[in-house]
Amino acid sequence: MTDQAETQTPAPLGPDSLTWRYFGDTRMILVGPRAAVLQNMLPALGQGVLDHSVFFSETFARVKRSAGPILNTVYGADRAARTGRTVRDYHRDIKGTMPDGSRYHALDPETYYWAHATFLDNMLYGIETFIRPLSDAEKRRIYEESKVWYRMYGVSDRAMPEDWESFQAYWKRMLDEVIVPHKTARYGVGYVTKGLPAPRKVPGPVWRAVSPPLNAVARFITVGGMHPRMRELLELPWSEADERRYRRFAAAVRAAGRVWPLLPESVRYLPQARRAFRAARRARRTAGAARR
Repeated sequence: MTDQAETQTPAPLGPDSLTWRYFGDTRMILVGPRAAVLQNMLPALGQGVLDHSVFFSETFARVKRSAGPILNTVYGADRAARTGRTVRDYHRDIKGTMPDGSRYHALDPETYYWAHATFLDNMLYGIETFIRPLSDAEKRRIYEESKVWYRMYGVSDRAMPEDWESFQAYWKRMLDEVIVPHKTARYGVGYVTKGLPAPRKVPGPVWRAVSPPLNAVARFITVGGMHPRMRELLELPWSEADERRYRRFAAAVRAAGRVWPLLPESVRYLPQARRAFRAARRARRTAGAARR
């Protein structure tokens, strides 16, 4: 495979891509933390988070800080490559030693690509679960777009599968043979059985009153959105009745998709996506006016 990432940057994704259409769709939130947990199940990545991240002390703050730059790498248009390289540079000093004495580095191509692959999986799962089925041609198209997106980071692409079929084989191997129930991943889903941590500014009696339904929803979204292999390794309870409820929930969300286009864009898309769509519409109007 030719390594293009460090020698040339492709044109960024735009409003005609399926990735723009779906990655910032607010229904993706319903998938839960599938991508984040999967990332931390790769031993090297989980160890890097354990050794270097504020994930354990500021879990939600860390997730919020990470999400914005990733979205801007997708929706940044002419700024996408610059944003992607900034994201890459956050990881330059994330390195250390594994428990077996081997070394890890966040910018190792196999490690960095795995993190990217989990975002692709998250989007594909979210679309097919909560929006609509995808054709094989659409899956191939989204995969090709994911290669463009990945190259925005300027990291070696030697670990990136060549095509959709190769990616499917890669994904199966990673889930069957590589991921583990790393301590970081177990911590990240601890609230499934222990409950969500109480926010600092919420009085104890208030939290005790509102936390039971919140915990139930968090468990349902989190465990329901996981691949069965993840549930197995992390020993997360999920019954056949749970699965039936989750399928009914997903079907209801898909059915509601008939009215989704009628809702305001501020409801349908995350802020980064909304800004990108507005900018693209302005550019098209300007170009149209110039041709007249």
